[in-house]
Amino acid sequence: MLDRFARYALVADDSPLIRMDAQAILTEAGFRVFTAAGFEDAMEILASRGHGIRLLFTDVQMPPGKMTGCDLALRCARDWPEIAVIVTSGAMPPKPGDLPEGALFVPKPFTEETVRRCIRELMKE
Repeated sequence: MLDRFARYALVADDSPLIRMDAQAILTEAGFRVFTAAGFEDAMEILASRGHGIRLLFTDVQMPPGKMTGCDLALRCARDWPEIAVIVTSGAMPPKPGDLPEGALFVPKPFTEETVRRCIRELMKE
């Protein structure tokens, strides 16, 4: 059961180091953080806890599956529109239409300052 007074975030990235870095940044920003190594793991967390999560932070590329972080962002926006979305990539920026309306893109390597600015903008803090 989620603490109804806490802010929860989900970090989805296939790189353990990036997941840990993003988790540390979001924890410092006041979130309790769930982590997922790929699309399927992230969807399981969203299916069980989605209505308590306020922020999705996902990488574009998440091998080994066919689904990408853009697919995750679009599915999240469709099924849990209350969740704010930040998408990141070191390889390629998303093309128009790849991200849901209102989602923000952050190129890698990202900084804590950049992520916090995005959180403020998305959460109107």
